[in-house]
Amino acid sequence: MPAHTPAPADAFTDTPEHAALDWTRRLIEFDTTSRESNLGLIETVRDHFAARGLKPHLSYNPQRNKANLHVTVPAADGSEQRGIVLSGHTDVVPVDGQDWSTDPFRPALRDGKLYGRGACDMKGFIGTSLALLPTLLQARLREPVHYALSFDEEVGCMGAPYLIDDLRERGIQPAGCIVGEPTSMRVIVAHKGINAYRCCVKGQAAHSSLTPRGVNAIEYAARLICFIRDLADEFRAKGPYDDAFDVPFTTASTGTIQGGIALNTIPALCEFVFEYRNLPGVDPEAIRARIEAYANDVLLPRMRAEHADADLSITRIAAAPALDAAERDAITQLVRALTGDNAISKVAYATEGGLFQRAGIPAVVCGPGDIQQAHKADEFVALEQLAQCEAFLHKVVDSLRLEA
Repeated sequence: MPAHTPAPADAFTDTPEHAALDWTRRLIEFDTTSRESNLGLIETVRDHFAARGLKPHLSYNPQRNKANLHVTVPAADGSEQRGIVLSGHTDVVPVDGQDWSTDPFRPALRDGKLYGRGACDMKGFIGTSLALLPTLLQARLREPVHYALSFDEEVGCMGAPYLIDDLRERGIQPAGCIVGEPTSMRVIVAHKGINAYRCCVKGQAAHSSLTPRGVNAIEYAARLICFIRDLADEFRAKGPYDDAFDVPFTTASTGTIQGGIALNTIPALCEFVFEYRNLPGVDPEAIRARIEAYANDVLLPRMRAEHADADLSITRIAAAPALDAAERDAITQLVRALTGDNAISKVAYATEGGLFQRAGIPAVVCGPGDIQQAHKADEFVALEQLAQCEAFLHKVVDSLRLEA
């Protein structure tokens, strides 16, 4: 089989091939908002692979209303070991309250851009990689290529651990992973970890004229929130720092809060969610321990001194480890060589790359689209970006071909 010869670079500066664009459009039409099922999309892709003689594997969430998909295009000798993973998440963030110019789940093409929820984050990469399948099936591969599509990345990388466990159980250990999050086709070698928690404060209700007889849940929640803010200020002032990141220190913040029923009632309940995003090398468990120590050793005794039934609990709701790719890793060297990007680029947002790395699969992040367009109304991916991704993926295939 003759080797695929990539088109000249300038042939990919405007538009991708029809298959990549068609697949991306088709994927956008599935409403895979994280609160919804992704099975329509996953089963469509599963059937596409199965119709071509491949053996896709699905791994489900406990409710079995969401699934990951893994499928391997084997090497020429039939091997499914080692090789490269093309990784993408199928879920998207909500469109609630956003002012879209067009239906977010009816892709619209105008002015060299494809609009729709997930166009950038990250159905553009998935669609382009699916369009690569005929090329992969015709190639005589030295090593296999794995597709890995996950659920619930947007709510804390909840699906990828099931997928990685499935790989481990079937004895598949890829040599490297390309996570196709939107990076404008830059090579991202590190990102922060994300750690999200819910705090529930239980006080004691009372009439607001009798404040000593109650325990104000909102006020004690506020004290913990201020402690978390103090930690954030400490990270900013004292580091550690990594200037390759756009935000070069660990961050922490509170996202939502609710509590109380009336102005004249001491609130018995308050709940808030918070997160911290740690630099690689900063221990996220040590941060959690500091927050829990303040809650349990300082706040809780004060609360129970006011009423014995007062309580405070902190529950982890999501966590994804940081990524810190080694320059010596073969996947880092390969993606740098194929893109020509040798800059040291690191980002504050999290991906599933850290999960693959923790499982012993070296990973880098590189995909079409600008992260600035993600999660917004009128989200789009530029066709030029899809074309660059398409050219890059063909080069990946060429790098895996057996010599004639």
